Amino acid sequence: MSDDTKSQVEGHRGRLRERFKKGGLPALADYEVVELLLTLGQPRSDCKPAAKEAIKRFKTLRGVLEASPEELLEVAGIGPNNCIAIRLIADAARELLKEKIVDGKTVTTPEQVKDYLNASMGGLKKEVFKVIYLDNQNRVIETIDMFHGTINASAVWVREVIEGALKRHAAAMIFVHNHPSGSITPSQQDRNITRDLVLASEAVGIRALDHIIVGGDKHFSLASEGLMDKYVAEFQGLRGKR
Repeated sequence: MSDDTKSQVEGHRGRLRERFKKGGLPALADYEVVELLLTLGQPRSDCKPAAKEAIKRFKTLRGVLEASPEELLEVAGIGPNNCIAIRLIADAARELLKEKIVDGKTVTTPEQVKDYLNASMGGLKKEVFKVIYLDNQNRVIETIDMFHGTINASAVWVREVIEGALKRHAAAMIFVHNHPSGSITPSQQDRNITRDLVLASEAVGIRALDHIIVGGDKHFSLASEGLMDKYVAEFQGLRGKR
């Protein structure tokens, strides 16, 4: 890189940083945010072409942040150090959002956790099933990634969810999983596993508050459809027949 080119790159980068300092992320285009991220791993390189190519390939800033290291390395100009920087920023953002719901906060509606769920799950390419364990005041005890891959009504993992609740002395739970397709419409399988979880929870005296489906930046609450109450009533009916 010639001295003139180096000077132009440094001047451009300095202007990007000033715009960010004054206006935050909204002051920058997605590729400009990626460009600044790439400079963390390549402080002396012109990262603009690689940033534009990354946005072209992954469509959005979020797409870049959620891309795997293997996918990022396929973009010309992005190297291992860039991947580390991007993953560091993405993971730090997810942890910050996680702390916002874990740090003694009381959870009563899906909206209170949707930012964390959307950020941590919205762009995943495989299904992940999370359990948010709550105390008797609906304060978050812990959020756990329980399973990866397509969920099914396996009695083994229903037992693991309940065992996790008992181990943490949880009084309630919120179940969450994502649909990589972006759809938030619950499938019959989603309804079946929700029923299994509610019945198992009621059997040990733990409340199953909701099952939230995340798709992209959207989410759907099965509690809002009345399913959680329906399954609780079914359990009570079954218990009454004994």
